Amino acid sequence: MIEVQNIHKSFGDNHVLRGIDAKFEPGKISLIIGGSGSGKSTLLKCMVGLHAPEQGKVIYNGEDFTRMDFEARIPIRKEIGMLFQNSALFDSMTVEQNIIFPLEMFSEMSRSEKVDRANYCLERVNLAGRNKLYPAELSGGMKKRVGIARAISMSPKYLFVDEPNSGLDPETAILIDELISELTDEYQCTTVVVTHDMNSVMGIGDYILFLYKGQKWWEGSNKEIAHTDVEELNNFVFASPFMKAAKERF
Repeated sequence: MIEVQNIHKSFGDNHVLRGIDAKFEPGKISLIIGGSGSGKSTLLKCMVGLHAPEQGKVIYNGEDFTRMDFEARIPIRKEIGMLFQNSALFDSMTVEQNIIFPLEMFSEMSRSEKVDRANYCLERVNLAGRNKLYPAELSGGMKKRVGIARAISMSPKYLFVDEPNSGLDPETAILIDELISELTDEYQCTTVVVTHDMNSVMGIGDYILFLYKGQKWWEGSNKEIAHTDVEELNNFVFASPFMKAAKERF
């Protein structure tokens, strides 16, 4: 489990996060949603240690991550897999080398074990045999899947995903959602996804945290979201005619 308690984060005079509290449970997909500038990605970066909050705690299974120094954080970092919004693949590395990169940093596997693990991860994301391709040779959806393969290379206990469906066509976005769901179930990891994709919200949202102007405005499941009377949430989620129709089905 990951718990955030009273998280505040500012950049100069811009108070981006204003006292966020939330719990993210293992084996479930938690989605962080909200408009642009609401603090979604900032919260995610605070959770993984890329930003230091001015106030509050990020707790991994009872351990206060925010109070740890670099060395103390290493065991938890080994258990974290992360897919960045643009996939963040190394252009000069092959697909196989990109996937092996975390294993080179954090594992004591032999070379053959690392290659075997890369092959397994590529099979899990339906990209078997693409080891020697470079990122420039991949489509956007394939890059996302390679990014996911790299994120699961260390068999993560915690999986963080930032805008996995941005720039993808609807069919590919559904495949990415299904893959995230399958991997969450397989590893029973605590999965946290930042997204603007309302199809993801209605499809895989076990727990949804809605941020509005840097505050926690609502939390619940995708079944509960269809029956909320929170105006700001309704305006955000059900703005399109398609989503309004989807709400009626729930």
